[in-house]
Amino acid sequence: MFKKPVDVKTVQRLSGADKKKLRRTAKERFPQASDADLDAILPPKGEMTLAKYPNHALVYAIEGEFPMIFNIDARGHDLFPTVYALWKVPHLLPAFTLKGGEVSRYVIGGADLMFPGISIPPEGFPSFEAGQPWAVKVPGNPAPIAVGITTMSSTEALKAGLRGKALRIVHYYRDMLWDSADGRYVPNEGFFEDIVVEDPNYVSTSQSPDPAEETAEVTHDTEDAAADSSDTADPGLHSEATEEITDGVNELKLPEDKSNEQAPDEKEHQNLTTEEIDSLLDKCLLQALYTSIKEKDLPMPGSTLWSNHILPCRPPGVTLDIKKSSHKKLSKWLQSKSSSGLISAKEDKYKKEVILQSINRKHPDYMAFKPEKRVLEPVEHEKAVAESSVTKQLEVAEIYKPSSHVKPIFVAVEADMEKYYSASEASDIVFRYVEKENLVKPTDKAKVMLDVTLCDALYKGAIKKGSAYPTEIHKKDLGSTFLNRMQVHHKVTRGAQEVIRKGAIRTIQIMTERRQGNKKMTRLSGLECFLMDPDSLASELQKKFACSTTTVELPGKKGQYEVLVQGGVIDDLAKHLVDHYGVPKRYIEVYDKTKR
Repeated sequence: MFKKPVDVKTVQRLSGADKKKLRRTAKERFPQASDADLDAILPPKGEMTLAKYPNHALVYAIEGEFPMIFNIDARGHDLFPTVYALWKVPHLLPAFTLKGGEVSRYVIGGADLMFPGISIPPEGFPSFEAGQPWAVKVPGNPAPIAVGITTMSSTEALKAGLRGKALRIVHYYRDMLWDSADGRYVPNEGFFEDIVVEDPNYVSTSQSPDPAEETAEVTHDTEDAAADSSDTADPGLHSEATEEITDGVNELKLPEDKSNEQAPDEKEHQNLTTEEIDSLLDKCLLQALYTSIKEKDLPMPGSTLWSNHILPCRPPGVTLDIKKSSHKKLSKWLQSKSSSGLISAKEDKYKKEVILQSINRKHPDYMAFKPEKRVLEPVEHEKAVAESSVTKQLEVAEIYKPSSHVKPIFVAVEADMEKYYSASEASDIVFRYVEKENLVKPTDKAKVMLDVTLCDALYKGAIKKGSAYPTEIHKKDLGSTFLNRMQVHHKVTRGAQEVIRKGAIRTIQIMTERRQGNKKMTRLSGLECFLMDPDSLASELQKKFACSTTTVELPGKKGQYEVLVQGGVIDDLAKHLVDHYGVPKRYIEVYDKTKR
């Protein structure tokens, strides 16, 4: 969006009414922001300017200072904060944390963020919907470096095995929007330290001079970058300017954040001897093998093992640096554990990374280890519960019930046939069966051999007559194939109400059409699926849009009603359902029959 230099078409000062409207829209867009937070980025007594760009982007800035808010479609509803705004109010958006500082090199270069480059926190993968704004942070630093839009929901991401594009980046640190602050890189003196780069060519790092380089940069696998940047990074990105930018990102600090100051007892942990670090590494590995690594996750790249499993198992306040151990490198440490027989690890010659192949759960060290039970601190837990109760007005989940096809698998692992399962729970069932029957292919740990029971469960009745049944399946395809053989249901929860229905959930349909006299009428149906009362909504819309409304029963569909609203309020009505009822956008279909 702001990768290449572009001239502003017009710049105008906002009127008082426009500033109030912008503030209301921002409050709806960022419900977690307090009045003080909005005052910080949209000062009520300060002057605001609106800059219009040829690419239809609108940028709202504090006059004479910094751009704070922008949108990319010129409609004014889908607002995004700039990095300047996020440096003032870091909690304005939820944020993904990168696996390592090296991944930030590609985000700063304008590449979209891929799921393999995201570090998964110990409490689990966060919940989100498609089309939501999220920020990007580097490890150990609260200052965001980019803003983007989620390309899929967390449920869809888990089904895809956390592969593919996570965020479409629309703005990042040191792009043209960031540079539009006329050289004033920080709001106040001392707010950031050591982030100004003297190299006048730093702009070139956010633009690839060759389209081929730009394509390579965007499609680069960020997981490989985190594991071994020296072997996988694009040569064009190793310029001194880019290195200085990456270093500058790591130095970004928020002002007077005492919560990030190192406590005295944490400082003591940093003075560990080499022997203590080796012992701590072994302890964290065993803790991870016990608590977070499952057979279905194997084979696993060493970088994923380190960032998603080893580091979360370290004690609070301890910095774990593999370079300070006697092994010096992650690959050598994993190979030493493989030699001891605890794990099986093998180097991938193409990725130049050690891959965890299998775990020997009968090893003496594994058998003798007693894992620690870790509990969230009460304050953080209460805060998380409070936030979830505010933001999650409506929850829609796709669940699965065992069918006759998969019954033998459930019986074999003694799982409940009458229970409803989430996608991850159902996948665990089939992987439990694979582990029980020892079906992982010895020569290729990424594949599963199909015995008669598993083959029938996955393919019986689905293979054309005369065609041969497969004898093996890749682990990444096993879960999705198993889910396709189960009965799909959906569960809708709103407060204390909960309903489970068979089949996929039907969408809400909003349609505008012309009536006699060239008047417009908006029809709204499908509300019952989301536990919404048509009569109550009709009364609410009558007051909101100052128009007449009514409800009628759909012909041939007993108990299903549609709401008729006078006028063409199709866009405002869809936004109202999303903002006030929590209906995800993907479950709303809009048809405008008045357009020719």
